[in-house]
Amino acid sequence: MDAIRRFLDGDVFHSFKRSPIVIVSAVVALTCIVAAAGAGFLAPHNPFDLKTLNLLDAFTPPAWTERGNPTYLLGTDDQGRDVLSAIMYGSRVSLLVGLCAVVLAMFIGVTLGLISGYVGGKVDAFIMRVADVQLSFPSILIALLIDGVARVALPKEAHDSAAIYVLVLAIAASGWVQYARTVRGSTLVERNKEYVQAARVIGRHPIAIMFTHVLPNVTGPVLVLATLHIGTAIITEATLSFLGVGVPPTQPSLGTLIRIGNDFLFSGEWWITVFPGAWLVMMVLAINLLGDWLRDALNPKLR
Repeated sequence: MDAIRRFLDGDVFHSFKRSPIVIVSAVVALTCIVAAAGAGFLAPHNPFDLKTLNLLDAFTPPAWTERGNPTYLLGTDDQGRDVLSAIMYGSRVSLLVGLCAVVLAMFIGVTLGLISGYVGGKVDAFIMRVADVQLSFPSILIALLIDGVARVALPKEAHDSAAIYVLVLAIAASGWVQYARTVRGSTLVERNKEYVQAARVIGRHPIAIMFTHVLPNVTGPVLVLATLHIGTAIITEATLSFLGVGVPPTQPSLGTLIRIGNDFLFSGEWWITVFPGAWLVMMVLAINLLGDWLRDALNPKLR
């Protein structure tokens, strides 16, 4: 209770209360997360249960239009699947892949950044040169390359079951550089401070010094960067799925739904792609606005 009271009386929560845009963004992000996490209970239909689909309901427009059906609030797609339910289930895949990719990228980047900044020398030069080379390629290209290599290496029957894991690895491998460079810069400053030198004098192992003493003092920028990276990871996943190299059709994400609807956009069935696209934009925008606010709230120079 004391921790909650200190948080409510702190500068971060005070900054949160003063910004209506941040409050609205938090509500939108929380709504998207709840809708995705509770899709199995909250969705009006299960769009991926073949027994409940009826092809006669295909291309039903939204409920408020002339030919709409109140059963399908946002209409149906070419298979008769409820668009609203498909969005809720697709958000679950997009958020899961985005969050897992950010956690993995943060783990890899923070570890390499700590080693690079603390050890220095040839190790630092090698890790940073690898990071510089990777920065010269677009992240989507690196993700496509890793996805292609995985599809060649894995047996064909394992493609669908391993698709989400490959996506997480591909997105994480394209995003660890930002964490590594940020942590390296902070570690170069921290390693020369008195508490680190004192730990060396008493004989602490370098690994213990890095993860016990230095890491807690460099996590602030990393957490802010992770918040901003979640939106980028979700967009990357949606892009890969839109290109047809993401999750299988039996587990469609928002990118897959947009790709399916894009085939019918110019024939008049606009709702199949517009609503998933609008949901994706709304979710990523809310997360990015929260990340921007968190960056400013944790920066003492802006208080």
